[in-house]
Formats: sequence, C-alpha cells, structure tokens
Amino acid sequence: MPTEVIYNRIAMLRAERGISRRELAEALGVHYQTIGYLERGEYSPSLHLALRIAEYFEVAVEVVFSTAPFPRLGSGSETA
Repeated sequence: MPTEVIYNRIAMLRAERGISRRELAEALGVHYQTIGYLERGEYSPSLHLALRIAEYFEVAVEVVFSTAPFPRLGSGSETA
C-alpha cells in the first residue's frame, strides 16, 4: 500500500522571498529541522501547520501543498 505523500513548494517560496529555514521556523514556532523535513517530503504537516505556512506566505494552502506533484516551472503553455 503506497504511503500518502504531500508535495509542497515551501523551498521555492522561501527562495523567492529570501527567507532561511531558521527564519521560517522561528516565525512558525517550530524547530528549523522541521522545515527541512517538510521540504524533503519526509514529514507531512498537521492541517494547523499547513494553514499557518500558507498564511505566512500570504497564499492559499493549495499554492503550498498538493497531493499530486506540482508541474515543473517553465513547462506547459504559460505565457511570459
């Protein structure tokens, strides 16, 4: 039986905003290693933490988390 994987864009959102794992962890009140576990998909956040992460980045939770892999940037028919 496959394990449930939650895909996320935390690393991408952090990079866009120039935020370190430690800074994000402090803002959320979690250990900085937790952010690394989340980014690598080694840990799925609670609903509460997922919503707080989305709120921190001021985006909808679906922008940060998904049950399916996110499409690679630059693929598809996006217009510049």
